[in-house]
Amino acid sequence: MNTTLKRYAPLESRPRSGTGRLKAILLRWLPSGRTLAIVPPFAWLMLFFALPFVLVLKISFADQQLSVPPYTALLSFEQGVVHIALQFGHYLFLLQDDLYVATYLSSLKMAGVSTFFCLLIGYPMAYYIARASASTRNLLMMAVMLPFWTSFLIRVYAWIGILKDDGLLNHFLIGIGLIHTPLRLYHTDWGVYIGMVYSYLPFMIMPLYANLVKMDLALLEAAYDLGAKPWTVFTRITLPLSKNGIIAGSLLVFIPAVGEYVIPELLGGADTLMIGRVMWDEFFNDMDWPMASAVTVAMVVLLLIPMALFQYYQVKELEGVK
Repeated sequence: MNTTLKRYAPLESRPRSGTGRLKAILLRWLPSGRTLAIVPPFAWLMLFFALPFVLVLKISFADQQLSVPPYTALLSFEQGVVHIALQFGHYLFLLQDDLYVATYLSSLKMAGVSTFFCLLIGYPMAYYIARASASTRNLLMMAVMLPFWTSFLIRVYAWIGILKDDGLLNHFLIGIGLIHTPLRLYHTDWGVYIGMVYSYLPFMIMPLYANLVKMDLALLEAAYDLGAKPWTVFTRITLPLSKNGIIAGSLLVFIPAVGEYVIPELLGGADTLMIGRVMWDEFFNDMDWPMASAVTVAMVVLLLIPMALFQYYQVKELEGVK
């Protein structure tokens, strides 16, 4: 009886050979394909984002000194005792100094206005591309991505020749009789807005296009059959269904625009307040690395909080749908 049970026992309960047992142990401890796919991007983020941010955070709690490196150490050993010296004065100064508060507010304003105009211009473009034929759609998307084939710095430099008082734009407008005196655009906030909208417009169009091209057109046809007007169809169906594309495109534009340095430096004036310029001045002109690091950490926190709230409410919305 025992022999029969042993002969017909399931494979899982049969005694394994030495090689089979070793193979089972290896399969249990080897990472799965999903883990192998996730590890490289996480390692990349840890190495090139998390680690540099931790270093910047560490420097922000140090104090300035004329040495190499130009900041004090947080830990020191004296007579066998570990001393920890954390400097919180930089963060307090950020809250108390009117210049830094005005700079943060100005950066948020310029990034918000640039994002609004990118959405205002990019949405109709993305809608038109998504509704075009397949062959035309590919050509139009290639035209949208074409500026990425040239250097970002060269493209911003090109706008200097366009926006100057004796530049191409003023020559054209005076030539057609639309204006009689040159428009003051170069070294102004308007020049910064133009440069930022031009530079970040593709980042708004691409997520909007990806969202609009997947939309079910049968919903629009049903609305028209029920007598809805075009504007009603757009506001009640198209716009709500493209909400995720609008949010994604707005974040892709707003986040880098807040810390932009090149465009305000080349197209803006001396009174153009942007946090990227302040960080550059603190790092390289004043050599105050702790203060510059505190400015950087504050900017990152300022951007991460709304992103975390958006992620939280998006997860809650998906859970409600399920």
